[in-house]
Amino acid sequence: MRFLIIFIFLITNSKANENLNIKNLVLIKEPIKYDSLTFLDHENQQVNLDAYLGNLIIINFWATWCAPCKEEMPSLDQLKNNPNLKNLKIFPINVGSDDVKKSQKFFDDLEIRNLNPYFVPSMALAKKFALRGIPTSIFINKEGKEFARVVGSTDFIDKNFLKWLISFN
Repeated sequence: MRFLIIFIFLITNSKANENLNIKNLVLIKEPIKYDSLTFLDHENQQVNLDAYLGNLIIINFWATWCAPCKEEMPSLDQLKNNPNLKNLKIFPINVGSDDVKKSQKFFDDLEIRNLNPYFVPSMALAKKFALRGIPTSIFINKEGKEFARVVGSTDFIDKNFLKWLISFN
């Protein structure tokens, strides 16, 4: 029975993504609402996502030692400046236990200018989202519900991806 459910899930998701042609995208049929999504900014101040309801949100989980994270971060940085996504909020959250200084060096080395690193004091947030690896990007709609995720790296400025994302703005 478990195999059948996984098989149906994979077939459904592959069919849903077939026309989109977006690398590693998983659409969530019934968006999920999470309670108490909090993390820390680069000044050690608590951020609560409830303060950003009404915005399209991307939470990107990454680490400084992660090669695919390093590959995708520049396109995520460029996405932040897209004029068609004025209500987009991006939170790149370091889950690699790196301190602010090491995370900022990672950003500086990649010339990341539009984003700041965020942090989690424990793995509770990663567990809440049932992360299976990094990078993983969680997409949260204006009502505060997860409606999609990218598991693995992707190109955030790919034209198909942008067309899809702009439709939620």
